[in-house]
Amino acid sequence: MSHIHVTNPIDEDVLADLRRSHHVTVGFGDDARGWGEVATTVEATIVRAETIDARMIASAPRLKIIARHGVGTDNVDLDAAAAAGIWVTTTPGANARAVAEHVFALMLTLIRRVREASSSVQRGRWSEERPSLTGGELNGRTLLLVGGGGIAALVAPIARGFGMRVVVADPYLAPEAAHELGVGLAGLDDALPSADVVSLHVPLTAETRHLLDDRRLGLLPARAVVINTSRGGVIDEAALVARLRSGALAGAGLDVIEAESIDMNDPLTHTRTDLTLGNLLVTPHVAGQTEEALVAVGRLAAQSVEQALAGRRPDRAVRDLAATAVV
Repeated sequence: MSHIHVTNPIDEDVLADLRRSHHVTVGFGDDARGWGEVATTVEATIVRAETIDARMIASAPRLKIIARHGVGTDNVDLDAAAAAGIWVTTTPGANARAVAEHVFALMLTLIRRVREASSSVQRGRWSEERPSLTGGELNGRTLLLVGGGGIAALVAPIARGFGMRVVVADPYLAPEAAHELGVGLAGLDDALPSADVVSLHVPLTAETRHLLDDRRLGLLPARAVVINTSRGGVIDEAALVARLRSGALAGAGLDVIEAESIDMNDPLTHTRTDLTLGNLLVTPHVAGQTEEALVAVGRLAAQSVEQALAGRRPDRAVRDLAATAVV
């Protein structure tokens, strides 16, 4: 039986299927085992939030695959994995619909002032605050999608259904592809001044880190709302909070932050996210976490593991190992 280590919770049915054919250990719950306890025998790992660095890879001589339960790979040392002949896979598209819908959950909550309205009722004020709770409509507003990949391609038609005008800023998106999506194509700096909503859909790379910095945030009109369901590092959070506090931006909905954690006893972390701001909505990286998506993502990750353990190239490998693997 091959040894598979699952670092974070995945769908129970997927986990049960793996256990029927393999020895499975987990890094969570009552039976949690740390990497140091499993490294010498583990042959495959399914990873969600856990970081797999070069030291961990070097300590696992039998490891054949790191299967990401999701699409980002910023928590895996890809170079170290490739050098050790270890496959790294992702699950592209499996949770795209969930993330796309969460974009609108954040957008509507902010623009329709859902949180404030609910809080008013909870305080026993049914009509007293109603005049101050007037929200806006999505119809007629301009949505700027930063990045034109799979999730953005799902967001665009939903936005058009609300009557929004959709523009994409993506230097790698061909005009023909933009036409097929039914969206306009523009440079980021050119599109920001007329955007009512900005939704980020880019991976975190050296090129995209702080892509929305203070200068670019300054190009947005004061009515604008920023939505980020990609990676926290693509926004300069200090600059964003400063503009939200001053009223230079109407609101922000973040499913991701740079720290990927909140320590209420750490003034630096708390100040950076400033959870007391009424126009800032933060969810804990749950955009892709629906019941349906967890099943789909888990199945794809497990399929990649089975392929690698059988000695085959996984269908969703991030890169080929032929030129880099150490034999």
